[in-house]
Amino acid sequence: MREQKITLGEMRQSGVHGLLIYCSDYRCSHHLKISADGWPDDLRLSDLEPRFVCKACGTRGADIRPNFAPARMGTKGW
Repeated sequence: MREQKITLGEMRQSGVHGLLIYCSDYRCSHHLKISADGWPDDLRLSDLEPRFVCKACGTRGADIRPNFAPARMGTKGW
């Protein structure tokens, strides 16, 4: 049984609206970025994962993660 990930609504509440989609075949390494705004708030990332089919290799399934903004290192004025 797969781990249940956060819902899209929980993700949006933290200010994230994009998704990173990675092919589940580690040898393929195909990935893309998409908007999550078209799906309902109660949908879990783990519910979406089996629905994706890689356009590069045809493998069904994906690893889906929120597309958080890049970390900012350091502070101003130093």
